[in-house]
Amino acid sequence: MTDADTNPPRRFRWYKEIRDLTGLILLIVAFQSLVAKLFYIPSESMMPTLLVGDRLVVSKWPYGWSYTSPILHLLPFMPGRLFGRLPDRGDIVIVTPPDAGRRGEDLIKRVIGLPGDVVRMTGGRLWLNGRPLPVQDGGDRLMPIDGNFHCDAHDPDPERSFPGFAAARITGADGRAYCRLHIVRETLPNGRSYDTIDFGPSAEDDFPAYKVPAAHVFLMGDNRDMSADSRVPTGLNGLGGAVPIENIGGRAEFVTYSLDGSATWNPVTWLSMFRGGRSGISLR
Repeated sequence: MTDADTNPPRRFRWYKEIRDLTGLILLIVAFQSLVAKLFYIPSESMMPTLLVGDRLVVSKWPYGWSYTSPILHLLPFMPGRLFGRLPDRGDIVIVTPPDAGRRGEDLIKRVIGLPGDVVRMTGGRLWLNGRPLPVQDGGDRLMPIDGNFHCDAHDPDPERSFPGFAAARITGADGRAYCRLHIVRETLPNGRSYDTIDFGPSAEDDFPAYKVPAAHVFLMGDNRDMSADSRVPTGLNGLGGAVPIENIGGRAEFVTYSLDGSATWNPVTWLSMFRGGRSGISLR
């Protein structure tokens, strides 16, 4: 055996390193495009179910694959899904807005209406196919204010006077700052139940009867007064009605961990930034 056999040229070694790295990157991209990916919750639209700072696992295969499946969102719109099936009512899904100007801006919402369903809101009460959904008043819930949840107003329309979270800030008996949320639990016809937030009258409390078109789903956030979803026009950053099933990118499965936004450069703060009790929460 010669030295050339045991010590290949530097150029060959670099080629091998680049080849292996490229293969690893392609494997990661394929896994996140076809199997599952992590998703970060950036807004309060799905509170109280999901909090800003939650990290989720989103599975890609339950509804089949479409042009939105690749994580890079480089494909143009293509109708249909490979091995596609409809979500179930109550599923929490990742959706790419149909608005071409928001390509790559994945949102997270709950499936409320399926093709042929008639959805409407009256006085903050959700109706489905001519019947109001059963609800249970859950009273008030105190949510700690932290680095990722400030309990601030976030109204997309500055001309409206809806105060949002700003009117809900209180100081608890322990001296800490909290956000007081009024909880209403809804139950869908298939038995799926979940908590929603109701602050009182808002522009999204009334929505006329809307029939979900074929191959579309109607999506809403659990934070009903502060969610730019299928009820909200695209001009206000909403979804502008039901979205095509091609735009569904996957199903949220469970929370891996949650951060409260308190971490700094100091490593001492890195452990305390994890929100206790949220790891492993199932979203199914």
